[in-house]
Amino acid sequence: MAGVQDQLEIKFRLTDGSDIGPKSFPTAASVATLKETVLAQWPKEKENGPRTVKDVKLISAGRILENTRTIGECRSPLCDVPGGVTTMHVVVQPPSIEKDKKAAHLPKQNKCVCVIL
Repeated sequence: MAGVQDQLEIKFRLTDGSDIGPKSFPTAASVATLKETVLAQWPKEKENGPRTVKDVKLISAGRILENTRTIGECRSPLCDVPGGVTTMHVVVQPPSIEKDKKAAHLPKQNKCVCVIL
């Protein structure tokens, strides 16, 4: 019986309402492992998919999960039903490098305002 409790059934809800999973994970698995699963199983037909683990944010019970934490540390006793499926929301964050490059090419604007009375 303890082996069943050491596993969580998780499905990943994408922003368009479709799901990846459910799939069983050990509670000792890291959030980074979950993100790698999302990357590997991302639907090929969807545009603007994540390219790296850093592009993926997982949200469970209203909290953004940190890569270094385990699933067991992140579970919420109010939301996780034993034997049920836990839904985690997936948000793809575009890489900030492209934003930084675009901002670097824009001319800097002076934000000082002189007022003569």
